[in-house]
Order: sequence, then structure tokens, then C-alpha cells
Amino acid sequence: MSRETPWYAGRFKSSHGAQQLLFGQMYEDAAIEQKAFENKGRVFCIASAGCTAIRLSGDHDVVACDINPVQLEYAERRVLGAGLVAGYVAGCAERAMAAARAFAPLVGWSTRKVRAFLALSDVTEQVEFWRSQLDTQRFRTSFEALLSRAILRLVYAPEFLAFLPPNFGEILRRRLESGFARHANATNPFARALLLGEPHDEPRPATCRVQFALGDAASYLECCPAGSFDAFSLSNILDGAQPSYRDRLSRAVRHAATKDAVVVLRSFAEPQPELITNHAQSDRALLWGVVDVRSAHLFE
Repeated sequence: MSRETPWYAGRFKSSHGAQQLLFGQMYEDAAIEQKAFENKGRVFCIASAGCTAIRLSGDHDVVACDINPVQLEYAERRVLGAGLVAGYVAGCAERAMAAARAFAPLVGWSTRKVRAFLALSDVTEQVEFWRSQLDTQRFRTSFEALLSRAILRLVYAPEFLAFLPPNFGEILRRRLESGFARHANATNPFARALLLGEPHDEPRPATCRVQFALGDAASYLECCPAGSFDAFSLSNILDGAQPSYRDRLSRAVRHAATKDAVVVLRSFAEPQPELITNHAQSDRALLWGVVDVRSAHLFE
């Protein structure tokens, strides 16, 4: 098990103790992968909560890999037909967000107001509503304090924070507004999950063609025959990883990739200005700084 990545611990805060279910659902818009992987064959993806594997398995043979056995078991249950509800409240990420949403009434975010916002489908109206009724000074101050390093350290290990910009709260607010300016709330399940905590299940294909693998992505791909995969969905597994692991993973991806393979990699970090392959604004999950879509042979 690679310790070059903090994900091996199966915990957000400490490397000691039993591994935990971190995600009850994925906050990644797999429509990005569906478009990027069109006409591709075999797909490698990070299992996480199983959402991406389920979404892609109707059109592709999928290998879903995870370093956390608890997360992998949960994803397998989901692929076999289990719903989100129990896992949604059990995931560490969901519990952290639920704790944050408990403060919503204190900043003027009543459930009625949030539901009215989420019912909108005109993006111009959404931005006006956001600026006038939700993105208030009281909310900004509270949100930025909640996402300050001092508070985040109570929940996350240092490795999960090192790559974040110091003004992450302000940056995330801007990402949210940018997303509300591009995607209709009424048809965006990710907006409802973020603001209300309401889970959404992925549409299930008639047959889910998913194979599961326990281990870290680099180790698994290093052992595969050359040219094994036509596409790779890597979630944000490099967030917090050591540079040595990034190097290993990039070599492993290029080894396991077919000639025209594509890779999708996400990150909460801010993108470099020259990253022309960034599709973060197209991701309806509204959270990401980077959704890098590129040739697998240019992945480094």
C-alpha cells in the first residue's frame, strides 16, 4: 500500500485508526467523462462512492479501483443496486458538510430561501438571487472563517490542505457563483446536494459492467499489460500526494494507455493560467478548480 498518498489511511484527519467511508456520493459530474470517453472502450476509474463507475458502465467496461477497502466495498454495493441514503449520511465528507449547513439559518439561509433559489432555471436570475439574498456580508465572513486553515485543520490532515490557496473560502465562493451563472439550478442535482444535503442516485444502466480492484492506482496500473485502457477517470487522487507519487502515476497511466487514450483528473487547487485543458467550469458539481481533460500520453 503506497504511503506516498494520504488516501492510503482511509481517513481525513489521522493516519491512525480504522479506515472509514469517506464519501457517500461523488461530487464529480461524470457527464465530463461521458463526453471525453465517447467511442472509447475500457475505462479505469477511481471507485470512490461508485457514481462515476455506474454512469460509465452502460457504455464501457470499467475497472473501479480504490486504495480504501471500506470505500471499495461501498462502491461495489452501490453497483449491485444499493441506494445512496445510508451511505450518504455515513460518509465523512457528508457529515462535515451537514455540520456546516447547520449554521445556514444563522447567516440568513432559511430552507425556504434555499429551495426558492434551487428552483430557478434562468442563470441570470440565479446570479441576481445569489448576490442579493445569499452571498451576503454575513455569509461571506462566516464561510471564509469556516474554510480557514485553522478550522480545516480540525477535520483534515495537513497533506489535504497543503495544496489549497490560503484564501480558499473566497475562491470557493467565486467558483459557486461562476457555476450558478452557467448551470440551471432546477436541473442540477449537485447544487441540491451541496446546499440542502439531498442525495441523488445516478441513472442506472441496464447492465453495470464493473470490475473492482483494491489498491492504489499507480500500483495497479504498473502491473497491467501495456495498452490496457482507453480512458482514465482519476478523481482528485493527486490532491495531497507527494511529487514522487504523481511521477509514478503519470508513468503508470502512460504505460497502461492505448494510443488515443484520454485522462480526466480533478483538483481543488487553483489552476495554472496556461492550463488550456481545464474544463472545471463545465462540471456541474461547482467545486473544482481543475478538471483536466487531456491525452493520457501528455499526462505528467
